[in-house]
Amino acid sequence: MQSEEIRETESAGIEQTYFPELPTEKANDGIYVTAIDGIADDFIRGMDISSLPVEEASGVKYYQRASKGGDDAGTEQDLLKILADAGINCIRVRVWNDPFDAEGNGYGGGNCTADTAAELGRRAAAYGMDLCVDFHYSDFWADPNKQMRPKAWNNMRVNDQKQALYDYTCESLRTILDAGARVTMVQIGNEINYGLSGRTAFKDIAELLKYGSQAVRDISSEYGRDMAVTVHYTGIDDSDGIYRIADRLDEYEIDYDVFGVSYYPYWHGGMDNLTAVLKKISADHNVKTCVMETSYMYTADDGDGSGNSVSDGNAVEGYPVSVQGQASCVRDVCAAASEAGAMGVFYWEGGWIPVNPGSGTREQDWEKYGSGWASSYAAEYDPDDAGKYYGGCSWENQAFFDFEGHELPSLSVFKYLKYGAAGFSNEVLQLESVEIDMMPGDELKLPGTVSAIWTDPDCTDKLTVKWDEDIIGSFDTDKTGSYTVPGRIELAGTGASGDLKFNEDGTLAVEAKVNIANKNLVADPSFEEEDHSCWKVESLAGTDPTDYQNKSSDAHSGSFAFHFWDKSAMEFTLEQTVKVEKAGKYRLDAFMQGGDFSDDSEIYIYAVNAAGKEYRSDPVIPDGWVNWKNPEITGLELADGESVKIGAYVRCNPESWATFDDFSLKME
Repeated sequence: MQSEEIRETESAGIEQTYFPELPTEKANDGIYVTAIDGIADDFIRGMDISSLPVEEASGVKYYQRASKGGDDAGTEQDLLKILADAGINCIRVRVWNDPFDAEGNGYGGGNCTADTAAELGRRAAAYGMDLCVDFHYSDFWADPNKQMRPKAWNNMRVNDQKQALYDYTCESLRTILDAGARVTMVQIGNEINYGLSGRTAFKDIAELLKYGSQAVRDISSEYGRDMAVTVHYTGIDDSDGIYRIADRLDEYEIDYDVFGVSYYPYWHGGMDNLTAVLKKISADHNVKTCVMETSYMYTADDGDGSGNSVSDGNAVEGYPVSVQGQASCVRDVCAAASEAGAMGVFYWEGGWIPVNPGSGTREQDWEKYGSGWASSYAAEYDPDDAGKYYGGCSWENQAFFDFEGHELPSLSVFKYLKYGAAGFSNEVLQLESVEIDMMPGDELKLPGTVSAIWTDPDCTDKLTVKWDEDIIGSFDTDKTGSYTVPGRIELAGTGASGDLKFNEDGTLAVEAKVNIANKNLVADPSFEEEDHSCWKVESLAGTDPTDYQNKSSDAHSGSFAFHFWDKSAMEFTLEQTVKVEKAGKYRLDAFMQGGDFSDDSEIYIYAVNAAGKEYRSDPVIPDGWVNWKNPEITGLELADGESVKIGAYVRCNPESWATFDDFSLKME
């Protein structure tokens, strides 16, 4: 694997010519940032800026806001300087082997190559920033759903491909280092959960990883530089899946330094889980960890008419879609990573904004310069995705610049992580959702105050609310149904911003949703509690094939679900005992999804009353991922205070799998 000649030399260094003045104490600025206790001075405050060269070629300009959050339009400035002043200390650039067709037309997404990384790394070094090189080992986007090998490697066997990967990695790193880039991290693949460069068998992936790692080691020695070998995965909400990957890396003796993860709060679960997973990976495998990608939106608007990856429906509770919400979310991701002892956090493509917004030339720019996520030329390489859906930027509402290139105050969150910052005015950004669940005949009690999310994340002040008594008196609380009660909040000089609504009299509008329904009597119905002891599993064939799985994509609601799989035939019951509060007719139901079941499998939910009478649902056979089935039992007659056993019975073939979620026992 090793190159024939080992040059004992260092790359041509680029002299740092600009030294940003970063805070040494808490600052006053346009955002609020709570200081992170104990954050390391060398914590990576990184950003992927792979699209910058094609953005600039398309005419995009960036404007640096005045310090202390001034109101002027800002001064046109090099993005690298703006980032350095904002506290960014490392940039990340993706590298594709050959993102061009035979006529030289670029596939888009930045048309990123080793030359792109070399140029951006050179520019960044002058501002004192390091470089993370992100090899995709593909000619275009690589992610969990798409790991295509480069055109030049299409007909290679694994042995030839791994040597080609080694040679390509060495050649590319020499190009980047010779340009003067300060390379400190090298990713050997991008989000490689299910494949790498067209290979899906783990033994083949392992061979490619070994040769990629060796290439980085050899070039590190050749240039006298310490470059951390980084593997990169996503789907951290499936913590068990991530742990299995880390175990297999050890099993195949992969030489690496950093276990990197993508963490997008829209899709990858809570930040507590992020911290827990990173801690366990580091402790169990003696490696460093790093968040290689994250982001959050500051607006739901679309700046170029090409559609965005996220919108209002993706908003995360506690983080309003606003500039402050963006800053607070990034701060909290960094805090979660810091608590885990991670090396740092990279924000993904914070400078990718629309080209020529409002003009009729943007589509031509996407094609000519590759400043959209994909051009029509990508169809030859990726006909099923880029070939059908090519277009503009899908990320502009998650950038740190508005659609015209003006810096947002949220970009400064990075330089305030250590000492914090106080904004100029504390305003209400979002009101808590007020939802009351009650049984028929219960007294309706609405809260006198409402919690809010403020621009100052440390503010916990509540707001006094007056509910519309006429509306309250208009509905019958003895009957089931859902009702909405409007209310008014006197702001009394407090500001408000964002998407809040106001009444005609100038008061802030708030609503309470009142749900009059029968209570779900099942304990831990969605398996979200830490203690699952209310549920009992009895295995009737061999070992217990069940677990409580933390994987939101397999859950009907929340993050957890009851999961089963085994190599052998399975038979078991899942059961708990419930005490009924009122006599009457009840309905028992649940949700389940899964696959690979044979026709003779038998699955149903059941209830057994105090007299021993058993009620069963119709049999159900799951037939596909997230194709949710809803078995039910109706007309279940139960007495006041009666105890009833409820649960599920499963008898199925080897290697079938499913999850149960959201059990419910309610009066009809």
